[in-house]
Amino acid sequence: MGEEEARTQPMPPISPAQARANNAAAVRMLRRLMTGDSPPTAPLSIVDRLAASPYANPTIQVGGVDESARRTLDFALLLAETMFRYGAGALEVESSMIAVTAALGLQHIEVDITNQSVAINYSPRDQTPIQLLRVVRSWTSNYAGLALVHQLVSEIAAGGVGRDEAMRRLQGITKRAKPFPRWAVTAAYSLFAALFVGVLGGGLMASLIAFLSNLGVSLVSRVMGRWRVPDFFTTLASAFLVTLIALLMFWAKMTIAPAIVVVGGILLLLPTSRLVSATQDAINGFPVTAAGRFLSAFLTFAALVAGIAVAFLAGELLGVSRIDVTQTFPPAYPYWVQVILIGAAVAAIAVTEQTSRRLVIPTALVGVVGYFVLTGVQLTGVGDRVAPAASAVVIGFLARIVALRMGAPQLVVAVPAALILLPGLTIFRSMYVATLDVNQTGAGAGGMLTAMAIILGAAAGIVLGDHLARPFTQKAGSVERRRRWMRR
Repeated sequence: MGEEEARTQPMPPISPAQARANNAAAVRMLRRLMTGDSPPTAPLSIVDRLAASPYANPTIQVGGVDESARRTLDFALLLAETMFRYGAGALEVESSMIAVTAALGLQHIEVDITNQSVAINYSPRDQTPIQLLRVVRSWTSNYAGLALVHQLVSEIAAGGVGRDEAMRRLQGITKRAKPFPRWAVTAAYSLFAALFVGVLGGGLMASLIAFLSNLGVSLVSRVMGRWRVPDFFTTLASAFLVTLIALLMFWAKMTIAPAIVVVGGILLLLPTSRLVSATQDAINGFPVTAAGRFLSAFLTFAALVAGIAVAFLAGELLGVSRIDVTQTFPPAYPYWVQVILIGAAVAAIAVTEQTSRRLVIPTALVGVVGYFVLTGVQLTGVGDRVAPAASAVVIGFLARIVALRMGAPQLVVAVPAALILLPGLTIFRSMYVATLDVNQTGAGAGGMLTAMAIILGAAAGIVLGDHLARPFTQKAGSVERRRRWMRR
């Protein structure tokens, strides 16, 4: 048969069954192209929220509906309240609640988190729904406790801890003493100021004054806390005291730079943890919680600014001579000494935040790496606004890897390590200009906006670094959970 004759041969007839099969296959292909593998309007399971968390694929310990679901819900709410009190972000709290309830056998769970409250709704089919609410009314620095809660949730998600044992352990965590005594926290608070003053260019005398003034600030804050004075006025009084002491020492002709002394004292007063948590909540889809935390952080910032301004006015009335705020400060120590001072300062911050003892040195090392990045980026000439954000990304990235491998959430390592990035000197200069020179009010306000931009950029950088590190830590988190389960 020739080639032309082959082309003219009729196609064999198609049976009705084969035609229907071909049509069905074509319809399925068209539907897949049009809708994708999962329709965009289909609701996602709440357990899918754990996909990028350390608690992905929790082990279900109970088959069917737990008859004592109320006790499981009470445990989940106590867990959430504890995490919030210790400074955890909304996404971490939500992920922990979902992991715990899923592992303990509860389905049909919904969680709603706001700035000060956590609500959980349990609606099993053909049963009476249960809805509970817990309000968080107090906060405390206890990163060691937050790390222990993180480890407990990991073990529950791995199937190694039941509900009754988990409740006992959680109650033990809430009653457990903090790792460092009060005198050590006070000393670390003052030591950080002295060390950071040395990094900024202050000599031994400036560091000594910063240490003593912050020691007084710690004692005043403790007394005002005992009197239950609101945090706004406590922060205002602390900023006023450290600024006024620096101005008086300058008035007494002591060879110090008062701006550096003030910066060392106000950095720990800045609401760093709340700003990081608020930025994280805003990015992760918790606008109400983020708005509440931003408002709280801005009120603290306003109290800090007000305290500095009142101290300036008091110094002016006492006849303290004007300070040259445009003055630059050459390094007082070689670069390698500054690196050591940074590591020791970050370790001191970790102590003030009551982090776990075994996390102090790793946190200090992450801070040192962040300082290397900060100074390296500054050498490229990109400016003082971009350098802290770039360093914060690296700190956030390393903090997630280090913290997860040591059984702690990222915030525990990231916040102390990133405190060195905050623009305390810019805040001081802007407030001084805006308070004492009416003609420079606009310049002072611009400086304050610049400082806020740097602070928010650093907070966003920490969150970005956390997200960038997640692909590298999911497997590590699963391995760690299995390792803990095998050790039991």
